[in-house]
Amino acid sequence: MLIRRATHADLEAITAIYNEVIVNSDAIYRESAVPVSERIEWFEAKVNDGFPVLVAIDSEEIVGYGVFGNFRFGEGYDDTVEHSVHVRSDKRGKGIGTAILAELINIATADKRHVMVAAIDSKNLGSISLHSQFGFIESARMPEVAKKNGSALTLVLMQKILN
Repeated sequence: MLIRRATHADLEAITAIYNEVIVNSDAIYRESAVPVSERIEWFEAKVNDGFPVLVAIDSEEIVGYGVFGNFRFGEGYDDTVEHSVHVRSDKRGKGIGTAILAELINIATADKRHVMVAAIDSKNLGSISLHSQFGFIESARMPEVAKKNGSALTLVLMQKILN
């Protein structure tokens, strides 16, 4: 498996993974799939702000992606980033998310970021476990902070101090 920086050519595959997660899980608090054009704007904003967008390649196919960006608005938060990792549904549980997260942590550490934050749906026990293995600790649990398909969702914030 190869992990590399994403390019515009990867955005169709990234969008497909993103939309599958929206439709089939509560990992992304959105209800409707998005067009590739929305992910192009997202990608360009991340890259223009100096943030990494990574893809995992296996057998010449994009099987996952990861990104980090601003945690909150304001220069007081400049050293804190929030990340996302998503893996294609047929490739989950094979270490791809682990590899992407490890690389995001390496980049954030090299960039002298101080804290990395994960925002995870409380029912996503696999992601909570993965982050715990990397030393993330739960720092907040926000009951019913979002709704999806008429159901109230609880968000778990986990963080890791890097530097």
